[in-house]
Amino acid sequence: MSPRVDHIAGQTYHWRKGSVENAFRYSVDYVLLDAEADVQTPGLFGRNRRGLTSLHDADHGGAPGAGRGAPWVRDVLEHHQITGVDQVELLAQPRMLGHVFNPVSFWLCRRVDGALITVIAEVSNTFGDRHSYLCHHPDLRPIAPTDTLKAAKIFHVSPFQPVEGGYTFRFDISDTRIGIWIDYARGDGGLIATLTGKRQPLTNRAILNSAMRRPLGARRVLALIHWQALKLWFKGASYRARPNPPKKEVSR
Repeated sequence: MSPRVDHIAGQTYHWRKGSVENAFRYSVDYVLLDAEADVQTPGLFGRNRRGLTSLHDADHGGAPGAGRGAPWVRDVLEHHQITGVDQVELLAQPRMLGHVFNPVSFWLCRRVDGALITVIAEVSNTFGDRHSYLCHHPDLRPIAPTDTLKAAKIFHVSPFQPVEGGYTFRFDISDTRIGIWIDYARGDGGLIATLTGKRQPLTNRAILNSAMRRPLGARRVLALIHWQALKLWFKGASYRARPNPPKKEVSR
């Protein structure tokens, strides 16, 4: 039987640290699937085809709109001499009526025994840029739920945060739920962002429920990002112009 697509009707929480604080919590829909397999999909979900909601390789693994999907991941792993990956999963927000925007998606790379040994955090900003952070232990031992992995921030995400400081990632991915925590630190400021939720098989009923609760999909995500930016501007947060994006696609 083909592997299933999982649905995470989750919560994302953001807390801006420092002199200008801001916090919000929103519901969000993610899907999780084996990116290299012919997955079992409900009728309203399209895998590289149209659907009420869908997931396309063109949206992930490379420049936005020109992605290569899992083959891009395999190239990244080979370039960074990461071996032993048997399965590549993608955790991402799907398209809704053809529209998509993912502030961050995650490639989950597992050994043949199912152990998670590498995560690629694929970060996109609202200016059309993308950069990915490669997260793993130096010895490629399994990533435990309590482990923390660090990366230097080199990519412009928010005009209200500088391109400096560093990320601390934590991943707790089980068969029943997902939990991802990202702590961005820079001096006395920064940001904490989380994504949590239960894993359930993706069904037509779940798709319709999500479409009724969050009918605008990616447009809703963009609208909420700009609403929070407006609140920060009114609170007096310093605005920073977009710098040139990093030349390399992936860093760690």
